[in-house]
Amino acid sequence: MPIANQRSAVAAATRPTAARRTVKSVSQVNAEARFLIEERFGVAWVTGEISNFRAYASGHWYFTLKDERAQLRCVMFASRNRFVRFKPTDGLSVVLRARLSVYEARGDFQALVDHVEGAGEGALRIAFEQLRARLSAEGLFAVERKRPLPQFPRHLAVVSSRDGAALRDVLAVLRRRFPCLRVTCFYVAVQGPEAEGQILTAFDRAERMRHPPDVLILTRGGGSLEDLAAFNLESVARRINAATIPVVSAIGHETDTTIADFVADRRAATPSAAAELATPDRTVLDGRIGALATALRGRMVARLRMDQRLLASTARRLVHPGRTLEQRLQRTDELRERLAVAMRSMLQRLAAAHRHQHELLARTNPNRRLQQAGARVANAETRLAAAAAANVARQRLRAEALARALQAVSPLATMSRGYAVVAAPDGSRWGKPLTAAATIRGGERVAIHWADGSRHARMDDDEASEDEDV
Repeated sequence: MPIANQRSAVAAATRPTAARRTVKSVSQVNAEARFLIEERFGVAWVTGEISNFRAYASGHWYFTLKDERAQLRCVMFASRNRFVRFKPTDGLSVVLRARLSVYEARGDFQALVDHVEGAGEGALRIAFEQLRARLSAEGLFAVERKRPLPQFPRHLAVVSSRDGAALRDVLAVLRRRFPCLRVTCFYVAVQGPEAEGQILTAFDRAERMRHPPDVLILTRGGGSLEDLAAFNLESVARRINAATIPVVSAIGHETDTTIADFVADRRAATPSAAAELATPDRTVLDGRIGALATALRGRMVARLRMDQRLLASTARRLVHPGRTLEQRLQRTDELRERLAVAMRSMLQRLAAAHRHQHELLARTNPNRRLQQAGARVANAETRLAAAAAANVARQRLRAEALARALQAVSPLATMSRGYAVVAAPDGSRWGKPLTAAATIRGGERVAIHWADGSRHARMDDDEASEDEDV
């Protein structure tokens, strides 16, 4: 049978009948695959090398874990990766714990990572370098923020392991160099999961003491980078930075370097060097005190000799106190005489000033000014009366002159000599004077005025007839 026919026969034999066919959607297939994988594998530990690492703005990490023959898509959400002490990079070998699953939307097989750690010391070194760069950018390593150590501390605290050689070295150096120093030891774990909390608590206890130490030494012996991990933690570095006590760090051997060394106010190569750095040397102090005592003794001797010479010179210039007293008495008499003269002169000046003030007061006495004002008022009244009398006399003379002038031109004077005034009555007392006969017609009434009275008359052509009194 040809090969094509064989294939057709096999396909026909294996093709399900319409009654037994079950059709599923892609979503159903992916969901079932996800359920089977999560049920079968659960949580698994996987090791490999990171590639295609991407950190999204949401905080989630996406990367691929691979070895020389295969690769696995991985995702680590922000709620989990915030506990990772380093940021993964491409090429980094890691060990991670993940839940194997399927991303149903694309059908991708992936690992949901909830923990990641470096494979070996390389990851610790990366975390160390990343933390150092970040804290350095924040200024925690700046020289200007480091505090000076006290020159003569009275109280020193040591934070270290109870059984470590570092503590014994520090205490031995302190007893030798500065035995009068008060030393307080805070025993902590220097590695392992308990180290971080105990170190932070030791700093808190030191600062809460009734008499806090003047300086604090943080120390431990040497070890691998993993052994020194507690001193590369960000929490420990920030606690050292926030400490109110100057901190000397002496972690490991001279070649070992930790984040705590960078943040501390002083870094010592060894625990013994830290003790020497934090305290003065008694032998050096004894030498300095001896030199100062010698110098002080020499200065005192020189000062005494100078004072002796000054005293001898002063003694030669001294005089008998009796003569000095006589001069003082003579000076007293002279001053007494000058004081009497000055007092008399002052009294004379005061008397002259008193007289002058009395004269000024007399000139400004209100009684005198009132008398003067009264005299001026009386004088004014006299002058006013005289002026009024003179004015009345003048007005009387003027009235008399006017009367005479009026009398001279008055018609009454003429009428008293036998003349009369003929007037046409018009309602007024005199009426309008008639100065010509032609202005009078016969039968008209006229008023005739004499000096002693008036009469009305009716005129005719020949004569006037008297009518009645006006």
